[in-house]
Order: sequence, then C-alpha cells, then structure tokens
Amino acid sequence: MAQITTTFFLTTLAILLAAIRGTHAVDYTVTNTATTTLGGARFTKELGVQYSKQTLDSATNFIWRILQENSPADRKNVQKVSMFVDDMDGVAFTSNDEIHVSARYIQRYSGDLKTEITGVLFHEMTHVWQWNGNGLAPGGLIEGIADYVRLKAGYVPSHWVKSGQGNRWDQGYDVTARFLDYCNSLKNGFVAQLNKKMRNGYGDNYFVDLLGKTVDQLWKDYKAKFNS
Repeated sequence: MAQITTTFFLTTLAILLAAIRGTHAVDYTVTNTATTTLGGARFTKELGVQYSKQTLDSATNFIWRILQENSPADRKNVQKVSMFVDDMDGVAFTSNDEIHVSARYIQRYSGDLKTEITGVLFHEMTHVWQWNGNGLAPGGLIEGIADYVRLKAGYVPSHWVKSGQGNRWDQGYDVTARFLDYCNSLKNGFVAQLNKKMRNGYGDNYFVDLLGKTVDQLWKDYKAKFNS
C-alpha cells in the first residue's frame, strides 16, 4: 500500500512538473539557409542545430536570472524563438523574436567559433527578453544591456574595451556594458531593476531613482575610478 501511494505521489509530481514546464517552455527552431556556402557548411560542422538550440535555451534561462524575470508576469509573452543562419553581411541581428546570424561572419572568423557564436547568441537572445522603454530607451543602452549579459555569462571577446574606456555612457555594446557592470557593483541588481523600469517607458532619471546620482555623474565617477 505504501509503495502504491509513493508511486502515485511521484507520478502526480512528475505530471505537475511537466505541466509547469510546459507553461513556461519556449520553442526553439534553428534553420541553416546558407548550407551551400562555406560559412553555412562550417556552421553545420562546428556548431550544428542541436548545439544552437541548447545554447538558445541556456541563454534564455541565464537572462531570466540576470534580469530577475522570475515569473511569466515579469517577461514578454514569447512562445517561440527562431534562429536563422543566413548568407548576409554583418554579424547578427534580432527582429520579431527571430535571430539571424551571418554565415559570412562564421566563414571568416579565425578564433574559437563555438565560443564566439555562443556569446553572440547570448547577446541576441537578450534582445528577445529585455524591455526597451516602448522604444524610448537609447539604442546604445539596449545594446549595452545585451553585451552586459554576454559579459556576465563569460563570453567576452578579446577585442572588447577595458573598464573605463569609451567616450559616452550610451556609446553602446562593450563600452556601455562595462559601465553598467560598474553601476551594478554599486547596487547589486541594478541592471535588472533598470530593465524592469524600462517596461513601459524610459528616462535618464531612472539612474537617479536607483543610484541617487545622474547618469552623467556616474559616468564621470566611472571614468575617474578606472583612469586615475
């Protein structure tokens, strides 16, 4: 009798966990549209569809933790993310929950391709989940948050600027990522709180609200700390 009860309990628990996972699950598709190109062939050989799907899923869960999007109510209602390897210029871009990666970039990249594209996917997946102030946030800040996630995930390319470098706080990408990392060191969870505030709008005053200083003063403090 005890064994039956235990089996019933475990079965019920498994069903409940499956139901919960199903509620929050995201469907990932990966399509290589450039199979006849050298870059497309290299993608198939060194990365592949399965690894890319696993990376997209890992990136999503990491981003949810970093941005403290702990429940569906905190997040965008995204059910499916599609990744395409295309014969195009550039590196990658994201639009309408679709991530496009350049087969030409894959072809010419001379370093550790798997590490590089993994970092690119963490960056691009952030664009799927982050808030952008209903389009009001500076583009440099949006790109900076995406690179901040890449930074915290440990996929920093060698060409990135060092802490304290850059001309403006909203210069974007690695410059803004380093600055945001400094801001987060002043108040753990700052980037997540900033992202939450950007759900419905944006203002530079968000920095004052969260850290008690204007963003321009924070930038001056940041520059002074690493360039003294």
